Amino acid sequence: MEGKVLVAYGSTNGSTAEIADHIAEVLAKEGLDADVRPAPEVADLASYGAVVLGGGLYGGRWQRDARRFARRHRKALAERPVWLFSSGPLDPSASERDIPPAPGVRRVMNRIGPRGHATFGGRLEGDVKGRIARMIVNSGKGGDFRDFEQIGAWATMVARDLEVPEG
Repeated sequence: MEGKVLVAYGSTNGSTAEIADHIAEVLAKEGLDADVRPAPEVADLASYGAVVLGGGLYGGRWQRDARRFARRHRKALAERPVWLFSSGPLDPSASERDIPPAPGVRRVMNRIGPRGHATFGGRLEGDVKGRIARMIVNSGKGGDFRDFEQIGAWATMVARDLEVPEG
């Protein structure tokens, strides 16, 4: 694969950003040049040979910055290998079984044809943004449900897939 791998993300409370950082670290360990950036900061995909795009799930919807990124770069994403990830379930379900993409993520998938998608557990704790998020945390239903071993295994699969020539 030529060019860097962009790991772009939409994150409101920082959990998805930490997942994106971990994915980029694993890709680098696998010998790829990975660049991790918040989705709104990416103006052009010309220097990237592949993209991993992630967004947090809020009320079943993909985070706004991830949705906007996918829409703004739709043509460029359709021309290169792309993987999508979501973070959000505030329970261990994402570590126990494959969770299908949320409807909005499915629409993005239909438009750009990614090579794959994964849903990882989310984190919602501490001083969070948003009234509903604060209500969840204050009710004791928050927590950190991210499984970094699972995330690392998925990132390793992405790296290995990039090593295989297309065709």
